[in-house]
Amino acid sequence: MIKRIYSIFVIFLVLVTSPFLIRYLLINQKIRILNSIYFNFPGIITSNKNCPNYDALLNKTLDDTFSVSIMNNNGKLISSYNDEVLRTPASNLKLFSSAYVLNKYKLNNNLKTTLLKKNKNNYYLVGQGDPDLNYDDIVELISKVIVNKNINFNIVEIDPRLYWPNGWTNTDKLYKYGSPITSLAIESNNNNYDNVYTLSNFIENYLNNKFLNSNINLNFFDSKKLFYLKDSLEINTVYSNPILSLLTLTNSESHNFTAESLFKNASNTWNDNDYIKLKKWLEKKGLPVFNTIFADASGLSRKNKITTKLIVLFLDKMKYSKNFKAYQSTLSIMGVRGTLGKEFVNTQLSGKFFGKTGTLSNVFALSGYLYKHEKPIIISIIQNSNNIDKDKVFKLLNEIYYMKSCK
Repeated sequence: MIKRIYSIFVIFLVLVTSPFLIRYLLINQKIRILNSIYFNFPGIITSNKNCPNYDALLNKTLDDTFSVSIMNNNGKLISSYNDEVLRTPASNLKLFSSAYVLNKYKLNNNLKTTLLKKNKNNYYLVGQGDPDLNYDDIVELISKVIVNKNINFNIVEIDPRLYWPNGWTNTDKLYKYGSPITSLAIESNNNNYDNVYTLSNFIENYLNNKFLNSNINLNFFDSKKLFYLKDSLEINTVYSNPILSLLTLTNSESHNFTAESLFKNASNTWNDNDYIKLKKWLEKKGLPVFNTIFADASGLSRKNKITTKLIVLFLDKMKYSKNFKAYQSTLSIMGVRGTLGKEFVNTQLSGKFFGKTGTLSNVFALSGYLYKHEKPIIISIIQNSNNIDKDKVFKLLNEIYYMKSCK
């Protein structure tokens, strides 16, 4: 009887203390496999903590056009302001899409641009949206075409109706930051005069000049029919920079084309503009995405709607990813590099904030990891307004840095 009571007591003690033990181990990241389990676990272990000094700062500083969430290194939400209001996040959306890509690839993987051959004289140029692809690369690829009386050259490309995600305005499409997202793009389609049709003319002229006595037939081939090429022969391939380098371009420099191209490859969605896979990935991790809208991977779409609470919960969970150090290394660094490189240069805050900016005509967002006493607190600030006040956002970040910690 005594042994039975003892056994029941032990079981009860384990059940009561296990959540606290698990929380302790997670906070201190003692066991790598436990971190990995939690990162993929469909749930969030977090709590709220009353921090009057932080609350007073937010209430004194902000109006209803702002949303703010602040989480400490122990996963406790220490202060918030309108943090469940859906906001347009601009490029802060890249925090999610870049993590999705990182989860699908190894850091040293590459995007490929490939020349395929089927039968004796049918060639197919297939791309994966390498943002740095240039005409020298194209020449390198098509130099492997062999002389023949008839040469049929096919450029494999997506439907033109899919060049831009939903919510990109006609004004956006006129500028480099809104260039069309195609699988074969010369230097990210930054030049309005270098589109897929210019590329086709370049290839046709090159082949006609090289094979003067050949009949050159150049056509576009629908990328939806790639299955037709499964038994083709790979003739030549050009590789992009490593995925980690491309993700750094995405986050640190906020490069929209690269963000979209990487996500389309990682999610196998070149032939649609549906970003439901990103939302479902977050949902499987237990994150609150029920009312959110993900309309692209770059944040340029005005249809995106998320909360600052979602951002900090996600950034906290990312700390338990095996790729967290790589992920953080892709972010802009305050006063050092990227879109934050010119802010707080040569100050105490320089080098202490790893994050992402987001800017649209009526949006400014700033989210990331602020290192105080060598440990990060997670901050997300979004303003949606006709009167954006970036100075107020940066001032708030600076005041949070110098404020007494709330553990």
